Amino acid sequence: MAELTIVAGEDAGRAPVRAGRELVRLQRVGKVFANGVVALEGLDLRVGEHEFVSLLGPSGCGKSTALRLIAGLGEASAGRLVWADTGEPARRTRRDIGFVFQEPTLMPWASAWGNVYLPLRLEGVSRRDAAPPVEAALAMVGLSGFADAYPRELSGGMKMRVSIARALVTGPRILLMDEPFAALDEITRFRLNDDLLRLWQTHHWTVVFVTHSVYESVYLSNRIAVMAARPGRIVGEVPIDASYPRGEAFRISGRYNDYCRRVSAKLHEAMAS
Repeated sequence: MAELTIVAGEDAGRAPVRAGRELVRLQRVGKVFANGVVALEGLDLRVGEHEFVSLLGPSGCGKSTALRLIAGLGEASAGRLVWADTGEPARRTRRDIGFVFQEPTLMPWASAWGNVYLPLRLEGVSRRDAAPPVEAALAMVGLSGFADAYPRELSGGMKMRVSIARALVTGPRILLMDEPFAALDEITRFRLNDDLLRLWQTHHWTVVFVTHSVYESVYLSNRIAVMAARPGRIVGEVPIDASYPRGEAFRISGRYNDYCRRVSAKLHEAMAS
């Protein structure tokens, strides 16, 4: 299998990010719902190991549907999804995939610890055996001191951190994120963007991230796949050849603004099509 490489740009005083071998491929994927709505048609997407890929597009273009198909939360009506390490369209195990939904979807009667424990509890892991990974996941998202707090006691950003910790507790290979920061204020969103990039660089996951925001997609990603509205399909890709780690200096740079303009233009083309 050919390697997918992300080449660092001219501002790369630090190590460039290189995607590993292909991890998952969607080939001519279509999805028609029972009510006749054609959500996806002819969607092609390849994702390499350790990549941070954003799916960007208008509401109703099938971004979340594509993400759910990767997660195995539905079946394609046409085409196929192949995991490159098996060469088969088989689903991954539950531990291979972490999914962060648009809303935190926490159990209100359970503490932060209990919410993060849920995936392991469903696998039959005892609380005693689950303690190390649960505590490690909470520490990753900066909530070690809030293990006993209940959702009603947490801010919106902290609830989302719990949701991310729950997705990470099984040690997934690929992290799927469906507009996780869309409902948060800008300051919290920026902070969580930075924290997510730090975790991604440290733990070398693959991330597929759904967003409506041009600015967020450029800041986070090393590749952006732009989708057109129904039937949903990818009409263009924009590589973001800027090095990591990224921070405020990148956000206010002319290069960041140039990328935002390019991606915005591609998005407008997609909407027009």
